[in-house]
Amino acid sequence: MTLLLTAQEISQAPKVLLHDHNDGGLRPQTMIEMAEESGYTKLPFNDAERLAKWFFEACSEGTLELYLETFEHTISLMQTPEQIIRVARECALDLARDGVVYAEVRGAPELFTRKGLTIDQVIEYTVEGYQQGMAEAKREGFSIRVEGLLCALRHNHFADEVAEKVIQFKGKGIVGFDIAGPEMGFPPTDHIKAFNYLRAQGGHYTIHAGEAAPLESIALAVRECKTERIGHGIRLIDDISFENGEARLGELAQEILDKQIALEMAPTSNLQTGGASSYETHPIGIMKELGFNVTINTDNRLMSKTSMIKEITEISAAHSWDLQDLHDVAENAINSAFISADEIKNILESQIRPGYEKLGA
Repeated sequence: MTLLLTAQEISQAPKVLLHDHNDGGLRPQTMIEMAEESGYTKLPFNDAERLAKWFFEACSEGTLELYLETFEHTISLMQTPEQIIRVARECALDLARDGVVYAEVRGAPELFTRKGLTIDQVIEYTVEGYQQGMAEAKREGFSIRVEGLLCALRHNHFADEVAEKVIQFKGKGIVGFDIAGPEMGFPPTDHIKAFNYLRAQGGHYTIHAGEAAPLESIALAVRECKTERIGHGIRLIDDISFENGEARLGELAQEILDKQIALEMAPTSNLQTGGASSYETHPIGIMKELGFNVTINTDNRLMSKTSMIKEITEISAAHSWDLQDLHDVAENAINSAFISADEIKNILESQIRPGYEKLGA
């Protein structure tokens, strides 16, 4: 495959990120500094380059379960107000430098209460960090808006409480809900009460589905839980067959195509957890061609040693994407954001479309 885009075009293209985990995006050097400050002695390396390499290699063993084990280190270093604010601030700044103009970054507040913080405090400090990062990015000449999604872990029992926090903090830096964690054995319907509550209260939510579990996980998320977006969803390709070069969609794939349910795909992460074997064979290419509402995301920037620039570079080269393809994916993402139609229109007209027009798209 040939890369049709220049590095400058990829860097300057306005990007929209819907699927990024706050606790999966720490800077390695920040981890080392916070570990020294807090007395945390379990980091495998105290050199940023070696630590970054360790995370990537440890997360590339081919299963979601092993991938998730590495989070013990990052979560352990996000237990104080100062740590939470710093991680969120640096997240917003790093994304802005990557050309992201709008991002929804998620995290499970229950994970950051080990030293006595309440869930409300975790949320407030996280939002404060994003606000600081946005302000710092503005001083550097970047424009980014970062909103938070609150995750519940599918193998725990805090979904109802977290869903209530989404409504409590709606309009205060939080725009939606998600369930994350191991898929196998923990169907999304375990948390149906939370999803029903959110719909009744006008709340938004997405569901991790079809990342490591088969099609049934996606079907339950869409048909039983009425999800607005799907985190990953790569196993949906199993409901599409190809005969003589022609795609034939199964009922579930056709339903998701017809409803234009956004697929929050994260190519590098999917390769690491065994969901795809290469960038060239990742479903995002063919599914975009078929008209699915695909978006491109980072998932966990530390664990995948990635960025939006890297994800776009790899997928653009693998599937011969041009500027119009990038523009399409950015519009897919912003139109699927959990903000109001007027806010979406404003970002489209003030940042995304002018940005691509400037690049010649």
